[in-house]
Amino acid sequence: MKKIILSVLLFLLAGAAAVAGFGYYLVDDKSATGISDKLSASDQISKGAYLVKAGNCMGCHTVKGEAAFAGGRLLQTEFGHFKTPNITPDVKTGIGSWTAEDFWQALHNGKSRGGRMLYPSFPYTNYTQVSRNDADAMYAYLMSLPKVEKANQPHELRFPYDQRALLAFWRAAYFRPTSYQEDKSKSVEWNRGAYLVNGLGHCSACHSSRNGLGANAGVSDLSGGELTGWYAPALTNSKEVSLAKWPAQELVALLKSGVNQHTAVSGPMAEVVAGSTQHLSDADINSMVAYLQAIPTVQAAEKDMFDQAMAGPELSAENMGSVMKQGAALYKTHCMDCHGAQGEGVANVYPALRSTPALLGQVVSNPVRMVLSGGFPPVTSANPRPYGMPPFAHTLNDSEVALVLSYTRNAWGNKAAVLTSAEVNRYRTAVND
Repeated sequence: MKKIILSVLLFLLAGAAAVAGFGYYLVDDKSATGISDKLSASDQISKGAYLVKAGNCMGCHTVKGEAAFAGGRLLQTEFGHFKTPNITPDVKTGIGSWTAEDFWQALHNGKSRGGRMLYPSFPYTNYTQVSRNDADAMYAYLMSLPKVEKANQPHELRFPYDQRALLAFWRAAYFRPTSYQEDKSKSVEWNRGAYLVNGLGHCSACHSSRNGLGANAGVSDLSGGELTGWYAPALTNSKEVSLAKWPAQELVALLKSGVNQHTAVSGPMAEVVAGSTQHLSDADINSMVAYLQAIPTVQAAEKDMFDQAMAGPELSAENMGSVMKQGAALYKTHCMDCHGAQGEGVANVYPALRSTPALLGQVVSNPVRMVLSGGFPPVTSANPRPYGMPPFAHTLNDSEVALVLSYTRNAWGNKAAVLTSAEVNRYRTAVND
């Protein structure tokens, strides 16, 4: 109850301050009308198909095994469950009655047809940067799809988040409709990458930290964040994923194929590669890489306080020796055949575990979930038969999972906090949609 009251107060206080200082921002941005590309109808649809893939629209608006873009996928958040809408051209249940202007309003101003405010689970805070020409092409493609009659389901949100009227305060405090502004001091490639990463790619929707009301520091905030039980790592932190230090070709390979010499994507990012980045042109992938690698790296020293707060239990030398001995035995039985005796892995096949930020981070949700549930890198044209990891939830108990992960986090020169069985158990019952 106290948390609910606090949430309401935060809504009202943030909204009151925002309305007092920025009241005119509640008015929709009508300025970015754009200039027609003058493309033929077929070229407009082809362009839209590419851009819809760049935005990975199918990923959220499709339930696995059901009709594409017909909605109904469950998005789990700390505020409750969102149900994605049908965006096929069905007039009754989809967006068949929408105009190109209506579609633009949704992307740019975060409002549905008729002016209803949309929840920011739809990342219009990023999509607002999408150009009008690109939005029109996306609309043309969606209107060319088969109509699917599938009624939208209501969200299942907790109070007060189910009160849509409160979005007016949220928008006043945290949202400003805008269009991408080219940085003339940067290259054409850098600007294209910034447009894709911050706009259609909406990378900050996952890779950002958020406050108690679900707002982040902006579209360029890539400081890492939790998402449906997974952790999207900080992309510019020297202790997590310092992209500036990667060879550019390794990041290109990861975005195009899902694997590279040292690692592989999994969880929600595997869906992004499968449904989006593998389909992008080499020029666009290179542009995204150029932009991401140009962002200044946050040095690990800046997070010392965070690291200390997240540190695991202190163990005596004797107890640590016992953990390592038991963990080594489990690793030899269940892991060594693929990941190697020294955690070296196999390039482009099995991820290395030695000096791997994904394993050594303070947030342990990803390695725990991978051990429990297993998983595959995405199937891509560059890697059509990826090697996967089997689930060990029925083979190893919580204590054993904690032991083998504690071992891998402290073997071969690795150094990280040990895990407890309680930390593992937290993710044993995680639900995957």
